[in-house]
Amino acid sequence: MGEIIPFSEKCVMVGHPRKAGRMMQTDFLIVGGGIVGLSLARELAQRFPGAEILLIEKEKEIAWHASGRNSGVLHAGFYYSSDSLKAQFTLSGNKALTDYCLANGLSINRCGKVVVAAAESEIEGLHELKRRADRNGVDVRLIDAKELNELEPNARTLQKALFSPSTSAVNPKQICRHIASAFPKNVQILCDRRFMGREKGGIFTQKEKIHFRYLFNAAGLYADRVARHFGAARDFTLIPFKGIYLRYRDDDLLQRHVYPVPNLRNPFLGVHFTKTVDGHVKIGPTAIPAFWRENYDFSDRFNLRELGEIVAQEARLFLLNRFNFRRLALEEMRKYQRRFFIGESRKLVKRLDPGRFGGHTPPGIRAQLLNLKTHELVMDFLIEHAEDSTHVLNAVSPAFTSAFSFARHIVDESAKHLQVRSSAAP
Repeated sequence: MGEIIPFSEKCVMVGHPRKAGRMMQTDFLIVGGGIVGLSLARELAQRFPGAEILLIEKEKEIAWHASGRNSGVLHAGFYYSSDSLKAQFTLSGNKALTDYCLANGLSINRCGKVVVAAAESEIEGLHELKRRADRNGVDVRLIDAKELNELEPNARTLQKALFSPSTSAVNPKQICRHIASAFPKNVQILCDRRFMGREKGGIFTQKEKIHFRYLFNAAGLYADRVARHFGAARDFTLIPFKGIYLRYRDDDLLQRHVYPVPNLRNPFLGVHFTKTVDGHVKIGPTAIPAFWRENYDFSDRFNLRELGEIVAQEARLFLLNRFNFRRLALEEMRKYQRRFFIGESRKLVKRLDPGRFGGHTPPGIRAQLLNLKTHELVMDFLIEHAEDSTHVLNAVSPAFTSAFSFARHIVDESAKHLQVRSSAAP
């Protein structure tokens, strides 16, 4: 499969990553135990069966943040322009994860999705999504209101709608845990290990020093912080957006996901109905600007330094009003009001009982990258390479769907910087 070329006689590492005092050594070090980090470990293990791979995660379990808190939707890949990495990897990633779930007996609800128009001005948006689907090779059908009624009787649209049969729902934590459980012996996961800084030949956590041949940064909300220790991400910072869902008590309300026509100028898809892997219905998410990186509620993991940095960035965006941030922020903040939030979802369906909404599901934080030079949100996946390292800086939706294919691409690109020969590398 692959072969490691020693870069130093003193640094040939064999056997499990070993600890000498408080020193560990490994061939590949991955920072971050979300879906991207786990998929990178899986890809590296397949290519380099003789290499030692160590993944560190700052929480006490894997997939604690976005990877375990996302909607669970496997996207089809028709939202993205054909020249984007998202378009390149979502279609193949959807198939890879679908096959993975089916092969391993993991939960999957292959319910499909419809995208509906609430106003005549959105009809062109449906046609643009269909054009993108065709360019990206995604199976999406443009249907009329009668066909929509046959597919999803409770969905409401004006004239036309889109039907995506390959959009599914999965259990994100179940998938992440299964990936981790299936690792070969040369892959080790260490939880409760926070990246603290860099030193010559390695990094250090709060518990040990770790020397490595090559590092992959998949640290999610802190990917930019980790990257700066290696001289990367100089023009970027992460802005957190909070995603909240409301559970609906009638599982028979809908049989499929129901989405609005999105504003393609920003990376958010608007309030929609999700049919979960176990058949429940929920509405969301919000995209509320958060005030610190792990701002799941009003006091959780409060960080004064981050509060100052992020509020300053958001205030600048509000004043500059790039990508209509002012309107976006004000509308999203209104979604804290239950009546307004539910009202947004009522545009998509014929029948809805506001009294049947229950509580919120656990919130998630979207680690959205901001370009500091242009003051624009980065729309596509973004990776940067630095000394002995590769940094995944913008692994936002549909990163979960794309994870297996995206990880393959990251390793392909990194192979150009690695002292590695691999039959899988270009």
